[in-house]
Amino acid sequence: MDRECMEFDVVIVGAGPSGLSAACQLALLNKQQISQSKVEKELTICVIEKASELGGHILSGALFETTALDELFPNWQEMNTPLTTKVTSDELTYLTTKHNHITIPHVLTPAPMHNITQNHENTSSNYIVSLSKLCQWLSKQAEELGVEIFPGFAAAEINYDSNGSVTGINTSDMGLDKQGNKKANFEAGIALKGKYTLFAEGARGHLGKQLIKRFKLDEGKQPQHYALGLKEIWQLPSEPSNDKSGQVIHSTGWPLSESKSSGGGFLYHLDNNQISVGLIVDLNYQNPYLSPFEEFQRLKHHPVFKRHLKGAERLSYGARAITKGGLYSLPKQQFPGGLLIGCDAGTLNASKIKGCHCAMKSGMLAADAIFEQLNSEQPLKEANYQEKFYSSWLYDELLQARNFSSGIHKYGAILGGALATLEHNIWPTLFKTKTPWDLQDAIADHQALLPLAQCQPIQYAKPDGIVSFDKLSSVYLSGTQHEENQPCHLILKDPLLPINKNLPDYDEPAQRYCPAGVYEIIQIEGEPKLQINAANCVHCKTCDIKDPCQNITWQPPEGGGGPSYQNM
Repeated sequence: MDRECMEFDVVIVGAGPSGLSAACQLALLNKQQISQSKVEKELTICVIEKASELGGHILSGALFETTALDELFPNWQEMNTPLTTKVTSDELTYLTTKHNHITIPHVLTPAPMHNITQNHENTSSNYIVSLSKLCQWLSKQAEELGVEIFPGFAAAEINYDSNGSVTGINTSDMGLDKQGNKKANFEAGIALKGKYTLFAEGARGHLGKQLIKRFKLDEGKQPQHYALGLKEIWQLPSEPSNDKSGQVIHSTGWPLSESKSSGGGFLYHLDNNQISVGLIVDLNYQNPYLSPFEEFQRLKHHPVFKRHLKGAERLSYGARAITKGGLYSLPKQQFPGGLLIGCDAGTLNASKIKGCHCAMKSGMLAADAIFEQLNSEQPLKEANYQEKFYSSWLYDELLQARNFSSGIHKYGAILGGALATLEHNIWPTLFKTKTPWDLQDAIADHQALLPLAQCQPIQYAKPDGIVSFDKLSSVYLSGTQHEENQPCHLILKDPLLPINKNLPDYDEPAQRYCPAGVYEIIQIEGEPKLQINAANCVHCKTCDIKDPCQNITWQPPEGGGGPSYQNM
């Protein structure tokens, strides 16, 4: 197919924290070199984003550590950044039952989870933020530095040269009907060509998957591990007594402990009397009857959470997969013609429950490596990212946190948490070095489900419409919209597997692990059939991760489709 072609020095796929930080760092380095008369021309940098508006597909808790931002924009506090809510109190609770809890003493909380810096001023470098707003701010900085940003364009496929090096991407064709035929408004996707291409798609990027497989980037690594994060924003009445901005609560234990699953809840008080509340469910859970969405609804009824939501109104809802395998799951990030950065690779620090600063640093290191090659007398097709990574604080962080996820997976929240406290609080104090043991989890998340016969059904209460809600009303609050008459973006490799395999073995778990009601089993003339409601999809990609047969491939729909997160 003939396509319009646009050429750039660097093409970046994804306007999240890693992609935008890479763009800003590249532009800043270039302007610095121009001002010193070391280079003459400005780099051409383009960022494409599948959301129709910048930040529209961005979702995170989010507690934000400023480490990378301090490096990228040292004067950020003078630049009207959306960082206004500093952490003022920090609490970790173990929910023992649906009514009771134990507050974990600060001294027994793993050090990376401390969100208030203990110094003579008792201040914090951690903020409660809307990551979508932060990305909107970063995109503004990038554009002011000369970066071109194109929202509403999804990267559909990767282009290679005759030597197998990445040369850029094609955006998705627009205006195809459900059968793949051209409609009257058809527009062919555009070829974006770059000397280097950065892939910053977020967790379980569909192009990132292809690159990992093609270049064997995960060879010798443990499988990547994921969690599903579900989140809501609530609004309290505007009364002074409701202003608890800066208060942070994390929980572990109930309700996931009842199904021997792992993960944890969070509740953050933002400014303007708003609350961010959510649940993170590790996707290595075993019981196919488990529904992460319903577990979240249960969590909000616990007194630790419910008392904060009293009198509040739910404003928004969203869900997103989280890449959390850590250092031992991290693939090689460089390959001929490009780099895999941020959560597309898996740079999140699970022990801190933070990934934004890590994603930003990953993008900045990528920018350093690419800029070095673009200005080399004999540039290489493979930018030397790995060397910069291994000598950075990002690597040191991930090395220190290397056992956290696997420890929780292997030993559960109590013993795994105790091991993390030993590893991060006690061992470094006694021995001034990292622990000598290494923990890995070789079972991929999709392999963890047990057959129905080995599991107990889970009975979930009906939503009360006050604290707990159903999926469809929740999806409505996500602002999700798709063009209805377009090819389904959820691809089944074998259309018969859901009924012939997943239904008898696991009661088709897609009905429950999807947090948006995309998959349901219906009866047609007395026979079961899997129905895919693709228009509901919030792009969390859980189906791509958790399907036990790895039968579902998520790929982006037409650019601009999906959720519309305003403050997530």
